Order: sequence, then C-alpha cells, then structure tokens
Amino acid sequence: MRSGVIAQKVGMTRVYNDAGENIPVTVLKVDNCQVVAHRTVETNGYVALQVGVGKAKVKNVSKAERARFAVAQVEPKKKVAEFRVDDKGLIPVGAEITADHFVAGQFVDVTGTTTGKGFAGGMKRWNFGGLRATHGVSVSHRSIGSTGGRQDPGKTFKNKKMPGHMGAETVTTQNLKVVSTDADRGLILVQGAVPGVNGGWIRIRDAVKRALPKDAPVPGKFRLQTADAPAAEAVEGQ
Repeated sequence: MRSGVIAQKVGMTRVYNDAGENIPVTVLKVDNCQVVAHRTVETNGYVALQVGVGKAKVKNVSKAERARFAVAQVEPKKKVAEFRVDDKGLIPVGAEITADHFVAGQFVDVTGTTTGKGFAGGMKRWNFGGLRATHGVSVSHRSIGSTGGRQDPGKTFKNKKMPGHMGAETVTTQNLKVVSTDADRGLILVQGAVPGVNGGWIRIRDAVKRALPKDAPVPGKFRLQTADAPAAEAVEGQ
C-alpha cells in the first residue's frame, strides 16, 4: 500500500486519444508535496505518512506546528494530510513526491470538498418534484409537502430529506483513470470530474477496488533534497 499525494484542482479540459475520441479530463497540479512525518507502529500503533503541500505564512502557523516542520526540515505547509501505508510504502521525511508517482492507465480514488451551495430547498437539494402548478396550489409550488403523519406516526422521522445546507461536504470519487502525467510541470490528468472548486485541495491515492499496475513505482517516485545534492537533481524511489 503506497502513499497518496495532495494536489490542487486546476480545472477541466479535454484530450484526444489515438482513435480521435474526446476524453474529458480534470487537471490536478502537484507542487512541492513533501513528506512531513512518519507514523510508526512502535510510537503510534499504525504505519502512515504525513504529507504537506503549499507554502504557509509563518504568522499563520502555530508554534507547535512550526516545531514539527522544523524537525522535518521543511517549510511550513498550508495543507497537511495523512495516508496509511505498509512497511514498504515509507518515503523518507523531507522527500518531495512527484506527479509520476502515478502511472498512465491506473485507477485512483480522489477526495475533495464539494462546492458549497448554501441553504437550498428540497427540489434543488434532493430533486423533489414540488407541488402542482394549479388546482388549488398557490405560493407553495416548490415546497416539499408533508414531513410526517398525523396521529400515526405523529412525528417526523430522523434523517428526513428536508431543506438545509447543501454542498461543502467531503466526497470521494472512486476508480478514476489516470490519462497522463507530467512530472516536469507537476500535472496529473484524471478522466472525468473531480469534486471541489478550481483551486481546491484534492487528495489522490491508489484505488482500493483496483489492482495496482505492475509498473507503478514502490514506494513511489520522489526527489530527495539534501545539502549534498541540489534540489534540481532528482533521486527516484524504486
């Protein structure tokens, strides 16, 4: 089990395959996604990687968080996420995971926060049909109608679909196909739509319901940034 990455949603476009077919894709950008910390069985009871992305202003980072980044010798990150891995999936702290961590043709699970719609009625939120357009109905054409019985059951059941806050929820879309990757520009092209607004943070990891391709690098593709080796020199994990 390998680590995932945090990417930023750029937007949607289209590409054409060799047969000339139009494929809608979402462009995701991986920019300076670094390993911040390890979680081990001895210390935490499980194995995981914490990765961070984006440059945060120091004034917006707490003193405790600054200490954590100082231990890892990385700049304060704007977004941090944790990915469960196995013992073979550990990547060195401080390493930068690149876009070719995923290979073309493999399937991934993508998690993001959906677009917030604010307070919405039953027709928009749950696709209710509304009331009749005539025959005695006035003003209440878009209402949801009765929400409970009279004497029986005499109450409104929990989880009844009603008007309320719509969107701004964490949603995972499974089994999206990776069309191509560009390690130099840090781009991952995923077939189909991805939850969230343009510019939002997206978590990408290997699909749990599909087998990992044989050519996928383990523990992943990454660059090591050390004092001896300049940041421009890439060291790939095999």
